[in-house]
Amino acid sequence: MHALIVLSHPDTASLTHAVATRIGEGLVEAGSSFEIADLHSEGFDPRYSAGDGAAHHHQASRPADVVAEQVRIERADALVLVFPVYWWSMPALMKGWIDRVFSNGWAYDDSGDKVIKKLGHLPIHLVGIGGADIGTYERHGYVDAMKTQIDHGIFDYCGAPVSRSELLLESDAPDQSKNLESARSIGRAVFAELLKKNAG
Repeated sequence: MHALIVLSHPDTASLTHAVATRIGEGLVEAGSSFEIADLHSEGFDPRYSAGDGAAHHHQASRPADVVAEQVRIERADALVLVFPVYWWSMPALMKGWIDRVFSNGWAYDDSGDKVIKKLGHLPIHLVGIGGADIGTYERHGYVDAMKTQIDHGIFDYCGAPVSRSELLLESDAPDQSKNLESARSIGRAVFAELLKKNAG
């Protein structure tokens, strides 16, 4: 089994990068493989262009960089998004990647009378990294708000099942060993349920 880990953070020494690495280590420990898509270092352009709009309306082919990302996702058996929480959502670069890559005709099709969800085969694992504590998230309803916006608003629209939606919090604390061990456990668990089902 193969996972694509997509991350968005400009600092390679960040906790976001460390978490992505640990998730990859957990995947390997569980007998799976992975690829990391580092949107910053790869220079992905998140700006939705006139070409993207034309492709959305089936008036042009999808831009080459979008097709390349879609091919990379198609090679994966699961998609893992690792991102710092900016203003109670994902960073603009990752959101722009979704805006462009999860396109009409590929992730879903709304050219008929009803929307056809096309990503039912792709399990999604969401790992947000936040500076606040869980009390802050729960007190203000941020957990539910993020799940409504991201889990339901993006991935349910495409039919992609969200297998995990988790926050690793208090990212400014001096000791991050707990979050890093959680990340390794997430990696080990990405395909655990699927492998168990196949073995049964």
